[in-house]
Amino acid sequence: MLDIWQEIYGTIKRNKLRTFLTGFAVAWGIFMLIVLLGAGNGLIHAFEKSSSERALNSIRIFPGWTSKSYEGLKEGRRIQLENKDLRVTTKSFPDHVVSAGATVKQSSVNVSFGKEYVNISLIGVHPNYTNVETVKTATGRFINQNDLNDRRKVVVLYKKTADILFEKTHTDPIGQFVNAGGVAYQVVGTYNDQGDRDANDAYIPFTTLQTIYDKGQQLNNIIFTTKGLNTINQNDAFEDDYRRVIASNHRFDPKDDSAIWIWNRLSNYMKTQKAMGLLRTAIWIVGLFTLLSGIVGVSNIMLITVKERTREFGIRKAIGAKPLSILWLIIVESVAITTLFGYIGMVAGIAVTEWMNSAFGNQTMDAGMFQETVFLNPTVDLSIAIQATLTLVIAGTLAGFFPAKKAVSISPIEALRAD
Repeated sequence: MLDIWQEIYGTIKRNKLRTFLTGFAVAWGIFMLIVLLGAGNGLIHAFEKSSSERALNSIRIFPGWTSKSYEGLKEGRRIQLENKDLRVTTKSFPDHVVSAGATVKQSSVNVSFGKEYVNISLIGVHPNYTNVETVKTATGRFINQNDLNDRRKVVVLYKKTADILFEKTHTDPIGQFVNAGGVAYQVVGTYNDQGDRDANDAYIPFTTLQTIYDKGQQLNNIIFTTKGLNTINQNDAFEDDYRRVIASNHRFDPKDDSAIWIWNRLSNYMKTQKAMGLLRTAIWIVGLFTLLSGIVGVSNIMLITVKERTREFGIRKAIGAKPLSILWLIIVESVAITTLFGYIGMVAGIAVTEWMNSAFGNQTMDAGMFQETVFLNPTVDLSIAIQATLTLVIAGTLAGFFPAKKAVSISPIEALRAD
């Protein structure tokens, strides 16, 4: 066995450049496969995280501007959502709407406790808000239906906001009263989020905010959860019906997509999931073809090696060398090159994905009202990296087998005649 390794070392030493270029093709193939898989996983993991944090069966309605004239009214009108739109959401779609709510906002409110104060936004919400958004109660409770019915002056603070107001006095915020622009609100809870919402938000009952801050019937958006909408076609049909109902309230063309903006998370999820599947397939195809180029390089180098050493193999056979020993020599050389450079490529690929994870492993994009995670944990499972490398080694073995088989099939006389 030692003799075989000495011969392989001698062959590699005599053909350093050729061996390096072949090995580089192998290493580059496995390296690119792992890096591409890691980058793809970064996108897929971000998508899965964003999807898991919110109710997928939820829809959010935002106001917009008309882009078409309708019944004598010009385009460019502002469509302002109102309480009647919230009522009609539940009334018109009992088979598909589970619970509906709305939000209304009062910006730049000074909230104080003792000598400490912060400038935040107050968001009027319904109890179903936590079913849709990534608001997790830390202490106390969230807004409930009784708060809404009685227009109670209660507030749920962001935990960091509560720390600013109460930490210096070592006071438990729950049950305390804070002054918000001259109005006293009792703190009934604090919340943590997933890092993708504005930390300057505090939540109060929707009806309380509308009344105290004179919002009339206006609301910022409508949010509701759905049932029985399991396909993209079903969701598209529901959106058309919903737009038609709201259009009758505000006199705009039901086919005017700009009048209101419908953010359907389930529909978006299914479309994005399909796109992610195509992305995953494309990455594997590109990676495997890159890997194939390395395998072809090994096969070519083995063919050249066999051709150059045909006379040598003929002499070996003439003096009694068994065909199996020649076959074994070429296969071991092929496996050695493939394994060594495949391992180098695997380690380099894993190192780059770990670097991407540390440098860009939690990238978010500001989308206005919220932040969306767009790149998360761009790493590859070690088992997949090892399997890809083993696949490369097996392919390298086959790449060496066929030239070796050709070599041992040549008779000693023909081999000795070879140039």
